[in-house]
Amino acid sequence: MAASSLSFSPKTITSSPRPKTNPFINHFSHSLQFPIASSTSRAIFTSPTTSIVPRASSVISRATNDAASTNTNTFHGLCYVVGDNIDTDQIIPAEYLTLVPSKPEEYEKLGTYALIGLPSTYTTRFIDENETKTKYKIVIGGDNFGCGSSREHAPVALGAAGVAAVVAESYARIFFRNSVATGEIYPLESEGRLCEECRTGDVVTIEMAESRLINHSTGKEYKLKPIGDAGPVIDAGGIFAYARQTGMIPSQN
Repeated sequence: MAASSLSFSPKTITSSPRPKTNPFINHFSHSLQFPIASSTSRAIFTSPTTSIVPRASSVISRATNDAASTNTNTFHGLCYVVGDNIDTDQIIPAEYLTLVPSKPEEYEKLGTYALIGLPSTYTTRFIDENETKTKYKIVIGGDNFGCGSSREHAPVALGAAGVAAVVAESYARIFFRNSVATGEIYPLESEGRLCEECRTGDVVTIEMAESRLINHSTGKEYKLKPIGDAGPVIDAGGIFAYARQTGMIPSQN
């Protein structure tokens, strides 16, 4: 997984004994050092104490007692299908990046612009006119979903719109990283081109424990790749929440 485009400076955390770490966290943390975005970075989270507004999701059940437990989340709802190379400017155009997701009212407003940059060939609106949330809980994409700039607003906008998970053939690595780090959406990988198997408006269920997607509209089932160590980080609500949960950084009082 590629390193983040954010500028980080290490902060040593004193803890004894050393907490058990998640391999995904080790992408950011070494020898009890946890990264903090520098003051010059245009980051959504700028310190371990920054509060991120929780994502709106369609979680039916969640494993919350043990961060290392098997992910038992189940998502159910309508899907919205897009193609290959959906970039971050299509997910959330640059003109809306002035919105600050840590402010609840701006977080909600950011969600209303999710996928507004899609070309006119997408005739079905992702968010209906005069609505603030999408009726599509699951986005199904093709290859290289989330390519383009490193803007963290992209997964945040989808989460704020009400998306629970994206299922794509592959992801731009920085989008995958930002999805996990913010805890906004579950970026799941399919083993085939579901974007050619499903249609916008199909009713689908994702069973994380079984790593499968069921399309109730067609009666077909599809195998998904396990999300692995990234799952508990998203379950916790993002990288800082997971680090607090596992004792890597102090909990907020």
